[in-house]
Amino acid sequence: MKTLMRTAVAAALLATATAACTSSAGGSDPAGPDAEQRPVAVRLVAYRGCDEMLTGLREHAAENVGPWGFGGHNVLQMRSDTAMATESDAAAKSTGTPEHSTTNTHEAGVDEPDLVKTDGRRVVTVGGGTLRVIDVATRKVTATLKLTDEQTYAPADLLVSGDRALVLMRGGGDMMVKSIAPMGETKYVLVDLAGTPRVLGAVKPQGAHVDARMVGSTVRLVTRSRPEIAFPEARPDAPEAERTKLNRAAVRKAPVEAWLPTVEITDASGAVSKRTVPCERVSHPADYTGTSLLTVHSIDLAQGLTEAGTDPIGLAADGDTVYGTGQSLYVASNPRWWGPEPVVLEDQAPAVEPSPGEPTPAVTKAKVPPEETEVHRFDVTRPGAPVYAASGKVPGRLLNQYSLSEHDGHLRVATTTGEDGRGQSVSGVHVLRASDLTKTGEVGGLGKGERIYSVRFIGPVGYVVTFKQVDPLYTLDLRDPAAPKVTGELKITGYSAYLHPAGEGRLIGIGQEASEKGRTLGTQVSLFDVGDPANPRRLSQLFQKDSGSEAEWDPHAFLYWPKTGLAVVPLSTYGEGRYEAGALALRIGTSAVTRLGMITHPETRQGDTAYRPGIQRTLVIGDGLWTLSDAGVQVNDATSLAEQAWIPFAR
Repeated sequence: MKTLMRTAVAAALLATATAACTSSAGGSDPAGPDAEQRPVAVRLVAYRGCDEMLTGLREHAAENVGPWGFGGHNVLQMRSDTAMATESDAAAKSTGTPEHSTTNTHEAGVDEPDLVKTDGRRVVTVGGGTLRVIDVATRKVTATLKLTDEQTYAPADLLVSGDRALVLMRGGGDMMVKSIAPMGETKYVLVDLAGTPRVLGAVKPQGAHVDARMVGSTVRLVTRSRPEIAFPEARPDAPEAERTKLNRAAVRKAPVEAWLPTVEITDASGAVSKRTVPCERVSHPADYTGTSLLTVHSIDLAQGLTEAGTDPIGLAADGDTVYGTGQSLYVASNPRWWGPEPVVLEDQAPAVEPSPGEPTPAVTKAKVPPEETEVHRFDVTRPGAPVYAASGKVPGRLLNQYSLSEHDGHLRVATTTGEDGRGQSVSGVHVLRASDLTKTGEVGGLGKGERIYSVRFIGPVGYVVTFKQVDPLYTLDLRDPAAPKVTGELKITGYSAYLHPAGEGRLIGIGQEASEKGRTLGTQVSLFDVGDPANPRRLSQLFQKDSGSEAEWDPHAFLYWPKTGLAVVPLSTYGEGRYEAGALALRIGTSAVTRLGMITHPETRQGDTAYRPGIQRTLVIGDGLWTLSDAGVQVNDATSLAEQAWIPFAR
């Protein structure tokens, strides 16, 4: 059974890598019940050929298959991808383009996929299977490119470098072969934006898209595939032990091709070629499940599709969180997100019921593995395929990519343990040496009985928010990697789901207000004074009852423009029979959050129903505030919020 989860491949060059494990302490008791179960560091080892690879994968996969196949955990972690980069005044003047905001990303200089991009001269967006180019000067759609068949909807993201765009499509039609693709398939389409947009090629992988990062013009894409094994049908009343036994037998007979993902590359003429990851380009850690394979794909948008660049390298590991810097690409995973449910093993219980009067044998469940996060690091300082650097393990579970931060030769990792019911939940920050991901130090004991809701690392300082009924905001001193420590704590109701730096000593929090019993009440925007690490304070709070914001779980939706203190948060308000959607504009001062007004898009009709589309993204371009919904783009004055233009999207 091959699971396609958000499949992915680059409109060009593929390249992957490999990894291993570690972790430990430095402050109070780290992260709870599993803290004593710490594996030693282990390097990944490349298979010497297909025979060795097949033997290893069969053995490990057989140990992890259950009665219903490779687990029921088809869960994707909710991700908060992002930190705000803006074009400087000098850069804007040198290019002759208006000063403008860019995608709110985690690390400056490392771009992340999003549904809209701008270079100050044009706005490029993708939605509903169509790429659109809007001219900033005329405020008109100047070009469209249909990427799918008319009857197919395909959610997608963009990465843009110069006149090249890589469209990351997650399901939908295949415009290259004029046929409807099965839902769940993903494809990377390379588009030339110079003049009339045209497709230069496409890459369709076998597997699920995990995430992507771009440094310069080079994109690294991470995909995950599962073995394609046809499990036998058991009789309807077969016990789980019998089903597991049959599935294990099928795994032990599966050919090597069941694990090796293929990639389909289509050039500009429509010619299609297929390639498979070579066995000798696949590596593995000492401990792995054999139930999935990671592939890191590389494509230089400046070069486009080249034969030499198609060089996939695989890693027998799981992965669901990607974090990147200018030097490193990290792929992290808690294997239990993807592993099988605990099952009764065939050597632990009989396949038939005992005869009357006979004692019933003890039935035990398969041992649940410790709650651990695996981290693999790749060196991306050179062109082409990334180079495997190190791997490690820490106890607990990540929230999202903001739980990871590389600084001054170390990786900080914030996790929560105990969420699996094996003891009280508690959180901590683990510090690993980036060169080999061995433990340097850790601090724990944060938010006992709670879990992490947001994390932000800013240089040598860390901020962690945990929540159950109240929201402790912890400040951490990480200057000494061997002895990180908690320096302050602020307890308030509600929580911040996303934290954003707002200048020296200031921090913005986007989240939910809550009652003293922990019931959420609506969106809150908080301004924190963190200038004194021992005494963090909330200076101001703006609360919108019965509302929620996409920025709580997707920081790409949040805009902060430091030059003027402008912030924009998409907002949906509900309750008492009403629903309103728009974007809330705020001014973030040194001591207060001030409401400037609400931006809404015109009502849109769908059949007999009229609705106001929700605003998804906001951009600053010159003196204009550009907001995007699935119905079109609106331009407002960035100071007065007066509407200046409405640019509808033709259907």
